Amino acid sequence: DGVTEVLAHHSESLRDKFVEVPCSEDYDSHRRFEGCTPRKCGRGVTDAVITRDEAERIRRIAERGLSLGGSDGGASILDLHSGALSLGKHFVNLYRYFGDKIQDVFTEEDFALYRDVRQRIQQRIAQAFGISSASMYLTKPTFFSRINNTEAKTTHDEYWHPHVDKVTYGSFDYTSLLYLSDYTEDFGGGRFVFMDAGSNKTVEPRAGRVSFFTSGSENLHRVEKVHWGTRYAITISFTCNPDHGIGDPVLM
Repeated sequence: DGVTEVLAHHSESLRDKFVEVPCSEDYDSHRRFEGCTPRKCGRGVTDAVITRDEAERIRRIAERGLSLGGSDGGASILDLHSGALSLGKHFVNLYRYFGDKIQDVFTEEDFALYRDVRQRIQQRIAQAFGISSASMYLTKPTFFSRINNTEAKTTHDEYWHPHVDKVTYGSFDYTSLLYLSDYTEDFGGGRFVFMDAGSNKTVEPRAGRVSFFTSGSENLHRVEKVHWGTRYAITISFTCNPDHGIGDPVLM
């Protein structure tokens, strides 16, 4: 794996850390949106946008939703926007599958907190990259993940492969992760790894920590396999293309 440098230790509380990296050419093959499409690329970590208490409340939303399903393998997904929920080896639409019972699982306050947290992360990313928050749109997939050390049963469970978000999803311009559990306390393994030529830069998850980065090949990354415990996070992704924008989830 080459040399590993820890960008953010789980034991430290970082106000703001930002590392600029040269942009890849990935954005050139997509329509450019002035004032939003990355001209400055990089990666940032902050523990000062979301509190640990808020992260715990958000994790409880994920736990309640995922308790309705869960993958047979080690990685389960809950997408409040589309309703996608891992169930066995497949996905179901949470809203269609459970109907009115959803009102017993989530509250309006849950969705209000989710929206508020998403907006703060969006503003932080805009500030770091010198763009207007209003020119960014939430895009899909934006989802909760719960990862444990159960053996993979389908390709959906194989979360550890190196990938580039812009290549994988197309619409992504900025990616963020909000961690909802603590490395070494709640789980082992599961660190986030930026794979640079000749060295790796790792982010150790910590509840309330936001890691964000431009989505092109300049930020090739992977997640280490989780060896024990349970790792919760939410991936929140943004696009500059309004055609690929999605709305915040609403409680039916």
